Amino acid sequence: MHPSESVTATHCPYCALQCGMNLRPEPGGAGVTVEERADFPVNRGALCGKGRTAPAVLSSRVRLTEPLVRSRAGRLEPATWEEALDTVAEGLARTRRSYGADAVGVFGGGGLTNEKAYALGKFARIALRTSQIDYNGRFCMSSAAAAHQRAFGLDRGLPFPLEDIPRTGCVILVGSNPADTMPPALRFFRELRENGGTLIVVDPRRTRTAEQADLHLAPRPGTDLALALGLLHLVVAGGHTDEEFIAARTSGWQEARAAAMVHWPELVERITGVPVPKLREAVAMFCAPDSAMVLTARGPEQQSKGTDTVGAWINLCLATGRAGRPLSGYGCLTGQGNGQGGREHGQKADQLPGYRKLTDPAARAHVAAVWGVDPDTLPGPGRSAYELLDALGSDVKALLLMGSNPVVSAPRAAHIEERIRSLDFLAVADVVLSETAALADVVLPVTQWAEETGTTTNLEGRVLLRRRALTPPPGVRTDLEVLHGLATRLGMPKAFPAEPEAVFEELRRASAGGPADYSGITYARIEAEQGVFWPCPSSTRSAQPDPARPDPAQPDPVQPSSGEPGHGEGSPEEPHPGTPRLFLDRFATEDGRARFVPVSHRDAAEVPDTEYPLLLTTGRVVAQYQSGAQTRRVDELNAAAPGPFVELHPRLAARIGAVDGAPLAVTSRRGRAVAPARITDTIRADTVFMPFHWPGEGRANTLTNPALDPVSRMPEFKVCAVRVEPA
Repeated sequence: MHPSESVTATHCPYCALQCGMNLRPEPGGAGVTVEERADFPVNRGALCGKGRTAPAVLSSRVRLTEPLVRSRAGRLEPATWEEALDTVAEGLARTRRSYGADAVGVFGGGGLTNEKAYALGKFARIALRTSQIDYNGRFCMSSAAAAHQRAFGLDRGLPFPLEDIPRTGCVILVGSNPADTMPPALRFFRELRENGGTLIVVDPRRTRTAEQADLHLAPRPGTDLALALGLLHLVVAGGHTDEEFIAARTSGWQEARAAAMVHWPELVERITGVPVPKLREAVAMFCAPDSAMVLTARGPEQQSKGTDTVGAWINLCLATGRAGRPLSGYGCLTGQGNGQGGREHGQKADQLPGYRKLTDPAARAHVAAVWGVDPDTLPGPGRSAYELLDALGSDVKALLLMGSNPVVSAPRAAHIEERIRSLDFLAVADVVLSETAALADVVLPVTQWAEETGTTTNLEGRVLLRRRALTPPPGVRTDLEVLHGLATRLGMPKAFPAEPEAVFEELRRASAGGPADYSGITYARIEAEQGVFWPCPSSTRSAQPDPARPDPAQPDPVQPSSGEPGHGEGSPEEPHPGTPRLFLDRFATEDGRARFVPVSHRDAAEVPDTEYPLLLTTGRVVAQYQSGAQTRRVDELNAAAPGPFVELHPRLAARIGAVDGAPLAVTSRRGRAVAPARITDTIRADTVFMPFHWPGEGRANTLTNPALDPVSRMPEFKVCAVRVEPA
């Protein structure tokens, strides 16, 4: 690798904070060193261990540096790029000829830049003509996205910047442990308490985040919906509703109120295990200040009722007037680095760029015009992520996969591994030889964050720019170059540029007028303004009265050659400033009102019984990230978190004869995992916890349940029935 001569301002490759950092060349071209970038407002220079050690994965010692093609002997062997791309193009084309376009699948990732996500969705729909595309972001915050859409008419993880959190009066943090998942964000919650605000943490484990809370509620996994309904019941009973706000800015209250009122406190205590006095204390803390927020993460979202669960927390915000007002509202803490942008521009099975609906004729016409194709040739919605993976080898015969490792990350992972092995053809583009890439017919080595330019969208909806700081190794290409090479072989050489800024200019045009309107955002603006919040139309004149709801029927043209916001005829228009705070004037629904949605508690897809008497929940540890494909190659991170474990309460350990550090077997209806016991009183006695970063015998997702939320199609990672015994 060959560093540039100057320091490059960029962003971390990991979580959705997208922390700012500087990369400084090391002497002699040995690589780069991460330095503090104090001017970026999200992290103000702070970095976790993953961010500090990110350059370690750039080393040729741990990453792929040449294409690999499976030989007739069954081994992955080095090949030229021409041979590898020819093999992939022929494998995809052969499958399409033999079985039809929908026999070819495409699976993307929430870590891909906006440019890559956009190009991958376009490639699936016009180069392959397949409907079978989805991405691992479906496993991240799809339930929150669906609930956002249902209640507010628009999905953006946080409708306000992180800097608003310390200024509100109370935050309820549900199923989130930022101390481990995004450590630099923890300071916002510390500052909240320093400013006199209060923090309530809802989590079945007493995590490092929960230890800093004013109140910790530890519900039984899978009962967050009942908990939220019980709190709303107490809000109504205590006279804490904001009737003026409800009348002026919402609809559907009476039905939602009736649904909540059948969840009386004593019933909720029996369901959740949270004592009634703590429920009352939480309501008093939430309703006392003038402003408050509810923030959720994977805990309540990764459930077979995740959309309704998030909807219940949104109802709590709406009933108390804690939405659409300064320093108040509901928000979701996105997990993956580009989990927000990744779903806005076409990777998701039912969406087109700009967060347009694939079933909307006007949306299809707009995007098809940008792509230069007939709208009728665009395929319709395909399968969601788990359903797509489950169809591999049967309906879907070939798969192109970028930026994901479902052998480790998918629920019911042993079954998904079998489905992947049954494919006629698998091509994987990745940085490292992940567990999924090791099963491929062709592996394409691609560039990393520091070796390429591109944009991401963080959890605030802030569009950011990562600048290339290094020249990649000679045998490595960008994902955009891969798609360009494949498209050329499939007869579309001009439709897929390999230059990131050219792709972004096209993305601007495709998103113009859509809910996620990027048309007023340029690389130059992003650098000058420390990121730009969407929606950002090309000018103030093209924006609607409330920028939270641009009009899809009136796309504003963007001049791709200028690199600046578009201009109308006559005098120059005022550039749109972007939208840091949504919904302050109106919500993004047709009538501008937020929608209450009546919801009721229901059990998880699996509940404990005599054969499987305990509950398993899964999550992350601070030193590893997602499937661990990259972080497990960093010595410092492995020293801190060397492998999987099973966390259990001392009472449970005593009952089954578990010994701290000794192997423990966890068995569900889908399989068995074995990992060392970690005995601690910070978890409920009816629950065990496993992190999901590792493959092999300790793979937590061997156990997890693929039961899907009916709206979001999110699998139920967070709760399943298990039995536990010494191995």
